Amino acid sequence: MPDRPPDKTRLRQEMRRRRQALGRSIQQAAAEAATNQITRLPHWPGARRIALYLANDGEVDTGPMSGLCRSSGKQLFLPVIDDQNLLAFARWIEGGELVANRYGIPEPALDSPRCPTAELDILVMPLVAWDRQGGRLGMGGGFYDRALAGIRGPLLVGLAHSVQEVAQVPREDWDIPLDFVVTESALHRCQGNN
Repeated sequence: MPDRPPDKTRLRQEMRRRRQALGRSIQQAAAEAATNQITRLPHWPGARRIALYLANDGEVDTGPMSGLCRSSGKQLFLPVIDDQNLLAFARWIEGGELVANRYGIPEPALDSPRCPTAELDILVMPLVAWDRQGGRLGMGGGFYDRALAGIRGPLLVGLAHSVQEVAQVPREDWDIPLDFVVTESALHRCQGNN
């Protein structure tokens, strides 16, 4: 009988512990190394609109990546949660006002220009666990999966620490697979995608 994928709740707890246990110097080195890896994406040279996230809870810091994007002339967007609990992407201007959402995560101000998800070139997503088939376990809110349902367009890139890799992420029918995963040590093309 094949191994059964781990329970999402237990896996989420274990992986969050793993990434939170990484020391500050390891976190910083991972953020810088992942920034170097993202430039190896086949879509990187022509990408103009890139969505990132602001790190929380031990996620890979996107600070170095945002600096590289800005110096490369790319437009940056951050996820925002609207009144209907849906994820949208707002323009992130350097030095622009950020306001904490109901989860305490900073977002661009309400009047920031939005980019439809399908018009993003690269969408970099945080994750709790990942696998080489493109499986992504997030924090459990389903925000990214709902935002990506039924659309084509952006290259979907998970940003993670290597220690967050698992053999198989438990999946539901509505889970959207990743195209690539970027870690501090490699750029992984997910099997079956692209």
